[in-house]
Amino acid sequence: MDQPESQPLISDRFLINGTLTSVDFCDDGKIRWSDGHTDRCLAVEKEVLGFASEGSRIRIRAIVENGGGLCCVGSRGKLVRKDFVFEIASADSHRLWCQKLREYIDSLGRPKRLFVFVNPFGGKKSASKIFLDVVSPLLKDADIQLTIQETKHQLHAKAVTQTLDLSKYDGLVCVSGDGILVEVVNGLLERDDWDSAIKMPIGVVPAGTGNGMAKSLLDSVGEPCSPINAVLAIIRGHKCSLDVATILQGETKFFSVLMLAWGLVADIDIESEKYRWMGSARLDFYALQRILHLRKYNGCISFVPAPGFEAFGEPSTYKGGSTSGLNTFNPSQEEPIKVQQDGYQGPNIELEKLQWRTIDGPFVSIWLHNVPWGAEDTMAAPDAKFSDGCLDLIIIRDCPKLPLLALMSELNKGNHIKSPYVMYFKVKAFVLEPGPRTEDPTKGGIIDSDGEVLARGNGTYKCDQKALMAYDSLRIAVDQGLATVFSPI
Repeated sequence: MDQPESQPLISDRFLINGTLTSVDFCDDGKIRWSDGHTDRCLAVEKEVLGFASEGSRIRIRAIVENGGGLCCVGSRGKLVRKDFVFEIASADSHRLWCQKLREYIDSLGRPKRLFVFVNPFGGKKSASKIFLDVVSPLLKDADIQLTIQETKHQLHAKAVTQTLDLSKYDGLVCVSGDGILVEVVNGLLERDDWDSAIKMPIGVVPAGTGNGMAKSLLDSVGEPCSPINAVLAIIRGHKCSLDVATILQGETKFFSVLMLAWGLVADIDIESEKYRWMGSARLDFYALQRILHLRKYNGCISFVPAPGFEAFGEPSTYKGGSTSGLNTFNPSQEEPIKVQQDGYQGPNIELEKLQWRTIDGPFVSIWLHNVPWGAEDTMAAPDAKFSDGCLDLIIIRDCPKLPLLALMSELNKGNHIKSPYVMYFKVKAFVLEPGPRTEDPTKGGIIDSDGEVLARGNGTYKCDQKALMAYDSLRIAVDQGLATVFSPI
């Protein structure tokens, strides 16, 4: 059926660039006028940030493609900030237009008060500049009140989130890489009021090294992973649910929203830090090193396959019992950090009653993903969804070096999953039992989640540093759609 034509809610004649012209504000949320040569329009929901009354003028603050404000044209171009000034002589008409615009914008459910974390230390240390140049001006143009917190040290954002009076805000914003987002989610879930706190929408503006969450959200609608697009998604106020994975070892918990890695990917991610002076090239450089001197790890994984993936692995029983006394690979590891028994305790699932399957090592790499992109150039899990209650599992058990190099070079397109050396499927729950390196049983590996080290085995990079968990069995369960993020859709 043809869509009914839009009808004007209000019409008037305005002076625009010295020319008197008719302007309509229509029930489809678009402001339409002609400049004498071209019919123009502004989509309030998509393009209008806010407006200001200036005497007889109404100044509309907008973001448009190619500077044109041609919302009726389907071409996509660079987004630019632009003001449109409409002047009207009648005070009553001026007042009515302002009223209708305000009512419409308020009906969109946009946030009005945001608490913003800025991480000045992450990535290229560009977050402060991105905030000053892009984030702050756009949010202020949208009439959003800001409370700003620069993070001073690791876990600062988590500590602030744990005690923040959330009733004062409509959302939390992270101007950083993925690390601050993870801290905020963990802070919300460790509150006494976690069940209401975790419903607080979280916005992510890419300003770090990885930016996997921002890339995943923006790429889902074909938009570039840029600060301006991320801020617009926050301003527009659209939201989507996000799965949260609880990683548990004894009484120690970590809440993950991105990924968990053990083996090759974790080794590259964490050990490449010794070459941080190389910038982003360190990852490619160290990946080549690790492939040429490939490690394999003994161990075992167990999982509950999502419907349609029951053919992977062999039938088994739940292996997520007590982990005490199983850490044989790093005897110097201090006792795991204990988490108080308040806050969110993980999804209420009877794991022992589920249908488990097992795959034994040795493994080159185990990679679990909650969202498609692990970084702006790494589409680790092309089929991952934000709120399907599943984690995407990518397994490499054995692979010659040249094919491994080839499939790793396909990560930016997600084509690595087509390799015959890769198993790729979805799981509802997961148990990792990490073991030692096959070539040197005195050394273990690194378990990495959301860019942070969860556990270090004996003989690994910085193995003398305290980790959250022991290099031992851990279990993971997914709570579907537990968190909420600002989304472009």
